[in-house]
Amino acid sequence: MEFETCWWLQSLHASLFLLIFSIIVILLILCVDLLLKPRFYCNCSTCQTYLTLKWSAQFHNLCDWYTHLLQNSPTKTIHIHVLGNTVTANPENVEYMLKTRFDNYPKGKPFSAILGDLLGKGIFNVDGDLWRFQKKLAGLELNRISIRSYAFEVVNFEIEGRLIPLLLSFAGKNKQDSCVLDLQDVFRRFSFDSICRFSFGLDPKCLELSLPISEFDQSFDLASKLSAERAMTATPLGWKIKRFLNIGSEKELKKCIKNINILAQEVIRQRRKKGFSDDKDLLSRFMGTINDDTYLRDIVISFVLAGRDTVASALTSLFWLLANHPEVDAAIRSEADRVIGSNQELKSIEQLHYLQAAVYESMRLYPPVQFDSKFCLEDDVLPDGTLVKKGTRVTYHSYAMGRMEEIWGPDFLEFKPERWLKDGVFFRESNPFKYPVFQAGARVCLGKEMALLELKTVALSLLRRFRIELVSPSNPPRFSPGLTATFSGGLPVLVRARRDPDR
Repeated sequence: MEFETCWWLQSLHASLFLLIFSIIVILLILCVDLLLKPRFYCNCSTCQTYLTLKWSAQFHNLCDWYTHLLQNSPTKTIHIHVLGNTVTANPENVEYMLKTRFDNYPKGKPFSAILGDLLGKGIFNVDGDLWRFQKKLAGLELNRISIRSYAFEVVNFEIEGRLIPLLLSFAGKNKQDSCVLDLQDVFRRFSFDSICRFSFGLDPKCLELSLPISEFDQSFDLASKLSAERAMTATPLGWKIKRFLNIGSEKELKKCIKNINILAQEVIRQRRKKGFSDDKDLLSRFMGTINDDTYLRDIVISFVLAGRDTVASALTSLFWLLANHPEVDAAIRSEADRVIGSNQELKSIEQLHYLQAAVYESMRLYPPVQFDSKFCLEDDVLPDGTLVKKGTRVTYHSYAMGRMEEIWGPDFLEFKPERWLKDGVFFRESNPFKYPVFQAGARVCLGKEMALLELKTVALSLLRRFRIELVSPSNPPRFSPGLTATFSGGLPVLVRARRDPDR
């Protein structure tokens, strides 16, 4: 009898707990519902267009709608009130955020919360001492001649030993003989192999002819997409409730991050087991200073985000543009024939000014990271007169900035590498805040020069050996949600080997 009474009381307690829990959930949902009522957000046409997705009737991509709004704004700054977001394509504002008042525009706690589950305390998700420490350590290592030489060795091995043999296996003598290949997927595999070997000293072999699927690769893609979608919601309560209840997209994200953590921990374990005191890879050098495995995990994820996604995105956009502009393809190969001849080792690649211009021009139109956000610490006024309240998200939109007539002239929509040349010599835009593809100021990309070397080496190696044709050349790119620009549906191409690799 006593046992039965205890069982009954336990059941009652469980039922009461479920009832209270359900009431809490309902109240939370009601809070979300209240926040979405008109009196809690702006009824302006911009916010209504965003909330109802009306922009999609005219524009393929959200970034194109933002660009349209920014182009038509007198100050090149707009407000998306339901997101609490001030968006700008004004170079003076960008300089103010990234340099003049850098301390007043950190990544901020709201941003860290959105990406915290994926990026943890990695360099892209922190401010203050943690950021400064990682920047200093990474900067010291990446500037070493030995590290840059090692990076070049890794990239060349992946190109000659894997990427080119893989493309040859899909190439035919003519269009009818060629097999359709998703070039974006190939570039993602290539950059994943490269960053893992360079950063961790480990080889996932994603570019073997059998094209194995990496669980880490798949989980990272989905986690990136779902994390980016958090930032697009009108209120964080929605995704926070789903995370609390472990349902929907948050359940998927949790599963992905679990897989990522397991594999990142395995990378660290293997690196530690192998020993790291004399190794060239970046993780080994960090492990000589850091013993915290959780912190090392966050650094591993940051390396992957920096070295895999951005490089793959830049290569995908570049080859989409080159396939649509065969005259630029021909000019790159002509320059290479003239300057370095048949040298396949590409030791003189820095002398190829037109190639460098083509890469910069490609990223002007299609930056791998289309926008970047900071959060205002204290009330402020931007140089264009925009009032920014404390806690406001402030975003500079690199994609839109590449489409501003005021910056690039009336031919801003043209893919024109010549705009980066003077008397045949490449020159950078003197104001880095007009072209913040690699960020600018204190947070400028530390791996910029190595990324450019990788992009140019891959581009020239493939262009000299293959003709790459788009399956649907007239379709403009559509982008999937993510932390970096990703072509929705990939980049289907046909590959043909050139009869003379040097022409």
